[in-house]
Amino acid sequence: MNKQPTPRTSNYLLAPNPNDERLSTPVTGIDQNGKSVDLNVITERPLTLYLNSQEVVTMMTIGDHPDLLAIGYLINQNMLKSDAAITSVDYDDELGVVIVRTPDETKFEQKLKKKVRTSGCAQGTIFGDVIDTFEDIKLSGNAKLKTSWLGALTRKINTTPSLYLEAGAIHGCVLCEEDRPLVYMEDVGRHNAVDKIAGWMAVNKADPSNKLFYTTGRLTSEMVIKTVMMGIPILVSRSGFTAWGVELARQSGLTLIGRARGERFVVLAGEGRVEFDINPSSGEQDTGKRKT
Repeated sequence: MNKQPTPRTSNYLLAPNPNDERLSTPVTGIDQNGKSVDLNVITERPLTLYLNSQEVVTMMTIGDHPDLLAIGYLINQNMLKSDAAITSVDYDDELGVVIVRTPDETKFEQKLKKKVRTSGCAQGTIFGDVIDTFEDIKLSGNAKLKTSWLGALTRKINTTPSLYLEAGAIHGCVLCEEDRPLVYMEDVGRHNAVDKIAGWMAVNKADPSNKLFYTTGRLTSEMVIKTVMMGIPILVSRSGFTAWGVELARQSGLTLIGRARGERFVVLAGEGRVEFDINPSSGEQDTGKRKT
């Protein structure tokens, strides 16, 4: 199948590239009428992560931004601090290996003995000490979310050229500031998309206190924990909630907004940050193309 030129996404600092031929594979099949159809399907591949000489995990990923994924994973698992010194990130595409090197030895063997399998697809995990230290994280009390921003964000994100629109079968996460989407990542597992954004934030020393995190997936405990670990005070999704996700959001002071479609949404935690600056009866609707 011919790839089209990459559409202009100048408002983003980093956005999906659906024309990257490494990320999808053309496949021929038949439809319900027995007619031949050509489709692009998402390409997933294993990526083994090392921290210095220690093998940490093998992840299934689409393979873009392996450096950001590796750094973000280690930060979100509390194996590295966001300001940790990193001497190099080496990636071998043929072997499917990425190595994050630090000037000091790291000790996390005990972490490997205690981990929680999450509800995320592609076998997400969260290590035990991340949950143990969850109560110590303080989110910004000055952050706010105007309701007029939600509709604007939804339209911009859902009409952005993406792998989802090209091939489907993928999750998306977006780092936003007010009504502006800044960094948009996709992957077969939403936890990978989150980790790539965490890696981008660390590399670019982004301030999380005034940011909003948007995900296309469910608002699970994993999504809440990773958002809080990144220091982002507001989490938004078009999808619904889990009970533990809501409980953890309330415990941490995270603003948790789900079922966000145009002007419609539900807030189940941190409602004090929400500013109602539009009339929801105005009839404005989400015209985005993405469906979850």
